[in-house]
Amino acid sequence: MPTDDLPETFHVTTEEQLRAVSNLTRHRIMAVLRFEPATITQIAQRMGLAKGSSSYHVRLLERAGLVKVVGTRKVRGVTERYYAMAARSIELPDPGPGQPDVLLRNAVADLEASPVDGERHVRMAHLRLTEEQFTELGARLQALADEYRALSDPSLPDVSLVFALFRPASRQQVEEDAR
Repeated sequence: MPTDDLPETFHVTTEEQLRAVSNLTRHRIMAVLRFEPATITQIAQRMGLAKGSSSYHVRLLERAGLVKVVGTRKVRGVTERYYAMAARSIELPDPGPGQPDVLLRNAVADLEASPVDGERHVRMAHLRLTEEQFTELGARLQALADEYRALSDPSLPDVSLVFALFRPASRQQVEEDAR
């Protein structure tokens, strides 16, 4: 089932789309579909879900436009639908002040669910950078992620890469928000 014609980026713009990607199960279903199309049955098997639950979550993702049917085939008189991501990547809006960052929450949940006996590289660094350095580092991190995404082979095991480059709230801002 060809998925070569997918747009590069899907921009989440509606509340329905944001609710759809905010759910951890649907986030993980999209990860299953990231590299190759799959049927409801295949998704359920890969995720250890009941077929009905898998179908429910895929329908919500499809209704929100995040996944789409890319092929069908007849199996014992029943039409199986193959689903794939609607785009190669999904871009979420920045959360508003005081709002949860859906992407990071899902990434942390995936990290916490990953095998602790496997190799993991988790680091946090506190830096002091000029605006120019900050912008350059962000561009370099994005380029590195794009480079390795281009090297991705669907036959290999999944690997997740998450990075967040941001300026934390100032001490004064944190104190004002606490009042």
